[in-house]
Amino acid sequence: MNNLDDEILELLVDDKQEEPEKTIPCIPLRGLLIFPNTVLHFDVGREKSIKALEAAMNNDKLLFVSSQKDENVLIPTKDDYYKVGTVVKIKQMLKIQGDTVRVLVEGLYRAAINEVVTEEPFISVSLKELKSTPLDNEDIELQAMLRVVMNTFEEYLSLNTSIKADLYDLTEIMDNPEMIADTIAIQLDVDISKKQEVLEALDIKERLTVLNRIIFEENQILRLEKQLSEQVQENVKQNQKEYYLREQMKAIQNELGFGEDAVSEAKEWEEKLKALNLDKKIEEKVLKEINKFTKMMPSSAESGVIRNYIETIIALPWNKASRINTDIKKAEKILNEDHYGLDKVKERILEYLAVIHLSKGIKGPIICLVGPPGVGKTSIAKSIARATGREFVRMSLGGVRDEAEIRGHRRTYIGAIPGRIISSIKDAGTNNPVFLFDEVDKIGSDFKGDPASALLEVLDPEQNKEFQDHFLEIPFDLSNVMFITTANSTDTIPRPLLDRMEVIEVSGYTEEEKVKIAQRYLIPKQMKAHGLKKKNFAMSEKAIRELINFYTRESGVRNLEREIGSLCRKVARKIVAKKAQSYRITPAGLENYLGKHRYRYDLMKDESEVGVTTGMAWTQVGGDTLFIETALVPGSGKIELTGQLGDVMQESAKTAITYIRSIASEYDIEEDFHKKYDLHVHVPEGAVPKDGPSAGVTMFTAIMSTLTGIPVRKDVAMTGEITLRGRVLPVGGIKEKVLAAHRAGIRTILLPAENKADIDDIPQSVRRQLNFVLLEKAQEALKYALEESKGL
Repeated sequence: MNNLDDEILELLVDDKQEEPEKTIPCIPLRGLLIFPNTVLHFDVGREKSIKALEAAMNNDKLLFVSSQKDENVLIPTKDDYYKVGTVVKIKQMLKIQGDTVRVLVEGLYRAAINEVVTEEPFISVSLKELKSTPLDNEDIELQAMLRVVMNTFEEYLSLNTSIKADLYDLTEIMDNPEMIADTIAIQLDVDISKKQEVLEALDIKERLTVLNRIIFEENQILRLEKQLSEQVQENVKQNQKEYYLREQMKAIQNELGFGEDAVSEAKEWEEKLKALNLDKKIEEKVLKEINKFTKMMPSSAESGVIRNYIETIIALPWNKASRINTDIKKAEKILNEDHYGLDKVKERILEYLAVIHLSKGIKGPIICLVGPPGVGKTSIAKSIARATGREFVRMSLGGVRDEAEIRGHRRTYIGAIPGRIISSIKDAGTNNPVFLFDEVDKIGSDFKGDPASALLEVLDPEQNKEFQDHFLEIPFDLSNVMFITTANSTDTIPRPLLDRMEVIEVSGYTEEEKVKIAQRYLIPKQMKAHGLKKKNFAMSEKAIRELINFYTRESGVRNLEREIGSLCRKVARKIVAKKAQSYRITPAGLENYLGKHRYRYDLMKDESEVGVTTGMAWTQVGGDTLFIETALVPGSGKIELTGQLGDVMQESAKTAITYIRSIASEYDIEEDFHKKYDLHVHVPEGAVPKDGPSAGVTMFTAIMSTLTGIPVRKDVAMTGEITLRGRVLPVGGIKEKVLAAHRAGIRTILLPAENKADIDDIPQSVRRQLNFVLLEKAQEALKYALEESKGL
């Protein structure tokens, strides 16, 4: 319909049989459309429209009316009303309240605006009369279409009782299909845009088709409305019936004495509420809910919500707390019994207990244990609860996206329940448990809210004293709770949330620590789980080391425990088969139980090579060593970087080359080497992506070795980033990197000078076997890394 007006005007221009243009006043109508051969009245109040009426009355009483596209437009322009409308003749004018005029008009014929002549002081337009196509009353198709429209309209009248129309009036004009279509269209209770479609259809068959489609769509809507209305009425009748039966049942229960149950239950709640000694405002609020419950039907949905609300408040441990164990020696013994290593975590817990012993009013700390999977973050939280004498509560936040999980649901919803924090504390039975939020780095958010933001109040010591759950709507003191969170990384934890927690890094275990953990905890645990006794199963220390190094690769001990469990199952099967009653696992026998080695570690090279350096890398499963190889070939100065290097490592290589060019003269390197030769830097195992800001020194040393022809010592490994001025920047993961280098047989470690403090984190047994060299400038690495330092 958008281009129909323009098509009609083009048709008029080409039609030489049309009447000459007429210029008459125009009134845009709001929410109204007038068809030819109809008499209708409407009110006129706009100043321009009243002046247009006066101009028409002073001439031939003819007026052009067209419907507005948007009836909310108060001062329409030529683009705000349709080009196709109706020429009407004013039959009567009557001035009513104020300046409003009521006018009675008769529709004469369709017309289209050719041009808007004036817009002030009123709208006047030049028109072309639109004549319908000639009618053939003997046309069978036309007669059929007319009958279909009449039947459809008859159904419309039966469905829409608000329309008062008489079909017998239409039968009198059956010989004029055009007049029938217009008469039906004006009576339809539809949008103006749909009536405009009928007005703009000049061909009578097209007009009847459009009209039939509109009425058919309305009939479908009316049938659906009728169906929904009947359903609502049926539901109302059912509700009235149920209400009547409930009232009868209530009367019967009162006669039998059953109605006293709610009253006695309410009295029991009131007694328990007084015993809690809550704040006066809280007590008044709960008493009000109890009083409301006694006046409600027990079977109503709201009654169930109120019952849950009252019982939750009464069951909460408002004044009940666990007696905290302040015996530091006993707590230390418990922590050491449960875990090997984790000295920083244990030290922080013992400090907390010492402060509790001295100061009774300290608030619970909020600790965030960050480390790779399997290092014992969750289990240490349980040990903390046991060591401090508190109850233990755990809530996993992985994948939680609904804020209601934290704050609870508001009681406006049927089936509303408190949040998991309040529910967990209720289940714990004390107001000072150890509360573990597991996987806090994997919390999500969506249209239901942001749980991370809700946690801000929970984990803020200044706010959680008056934590308000949406279900309770009263404050509950969480300041005595000892909150512990765990995460694999702090990168995905929102900064405001991370700011409220004390982060303790739980790095991976060393090989020595894993051996001790396996001997003290994992092997006894798996033997008990599989029904084995000491005489049935034994494992040598060398076999444990073999299992750690070649069958698992992880920072923690989760997979190590699985492999030990696998060994126990295989031994259990052999015992049941009565092959033997005692088995000792040795390194040679591991392959028979678990198959070939699954992992390998880079070992120190057999001999020193030119252009090959040993670097150190940090991974999610601990440290590792990697070799960086460089080669120089005649060419045009191209730089090839291969081995799936990330953007950061590629930048490190380019920085090293630029720095070498700036100091080439100091080492008798050709100043134009970057023009005469192609340099290729490769990191083996090309299928494994590699990236990180710690390969600068390693690449610098490898390239310098290639350019000078001096081999790099095979027992030296290094890490550190460099700048264009050759300064060595600090990097992370020092402990894991050094342990990997030590495992590979390296004995000299080159580290950035600013990482000196990280050396203390390395186990003393490892430190004694290594020689650490601290670098401030990249050139210092050459003195210790290259075999021949002459001229360097």
